[in-house]
Amino acid sequence: MSDTLAGRQAALRSKRVRNALRTAAFMSPWLIGFSVFFAYPLVSTVYFSFMKYDGLNPPTWRGLENWDYVFSDLPKFWPAMQNTLWLAVVMVTCRVAFGLGIGLLVTRIKTGAGIFRTLFYLPYLAPPVAATLAFVFLLNPGTGPVNSLLEAVGIPAPSWFNDTAWAKPALTVLAVWGVGDLMVIFMAALLDVPKEQYEAAELDGASPWQRFRYVTLPSISPIILFAVVTGIIGAMQYYTQPIVAAKVASGVMGGSGQTFEPGYPDDSTLTLPQLVYDLGFGRFDYGAASVVALVLFALSMAFTALLMRRRGGLIGSGD
Repeated sequence: MSDTLAGRQAALRSKRVRNALRTAAFMSPWLIGFSVFFAYPLVSTVYFSFMKYDGLNPPTWRGLENWDYVFSDLPKFWPAMQNTLWLAVVMVTCRVAFGLGIGLLVTRIKTGAGIFRTLFYLPYLAPPVAATLAFVFLLNPGTGPVNSLLEAVGIPAPSWFNDTAWAKPALTVLAVWGVGDLMVIFMAALLDVPKEQYEAAELDGASPWQRFRYVTLPSISPIILFAVVTGIIGAMQYYTQPIVAAKVASGVMGGSGQTFEPGYPDDSTLTLPQLVYDLGFGRFDYGAASVVALVLFALSMAFTALLMRRRGGLIGSGD
């Protein structure tokens, strides 16, 4: 009897091992990708944040000196932090609001909806560098057509990318101009809202705003959450547009004999990803660059966790 029981237990263990191996085999592509492209870089970044390392000589232990240097003695860290948070809050809010607004508009157009959908989506297809170059020239304070039009109608023309107060709003305008990706996502969500709910709300005497607040928003809340979370992550990786705009506006394109400090004008366009690149590949201070990268990672995780926990209060429940 005991031999039979032992045999059954052995067979059960063998089956469990086979199932575990089969599951691991199916998950192996994800496990390899996660280990190589996320876990190993994250562990390495934590390791180098406590080291003095220039990429040439062997790393040496520094303890918390890199952290103290970044938070206390690196003058560009706090401006970069403020700019990144500003873009994460203001730029992402504007993109989501305009994307939802344009999606609502296009879904209600009866004639020519395809043309409008294409026109609103095309800017998103423009390469980031080309789009930024075009915007810098359009918003040029001296010769740009936007300022010329503003002056013609008697509106004071700002300096845009040459003004510390207007540089980030100009980047926000650029981001909103390319909001076609969110428009398409919101259109798909809006078209999926059951029409019966709108009809029932209308029969109950709900106003257009009430139908939007109590029917539309709860139905598309998962999509809004997705747009906000991915927008926050994108803002935390915002690098190309601000550095290209700063270079062109400052007249320094990084040619031979030219030096460029990111953040023109006066660090108003400096973001944490730019600071990571400047510390790591400009100054070869990989320890400080790793610290800033970990701060960026922690901010992204904190924003995502907050949004996931506050989903019901922020955008309504989709249940």
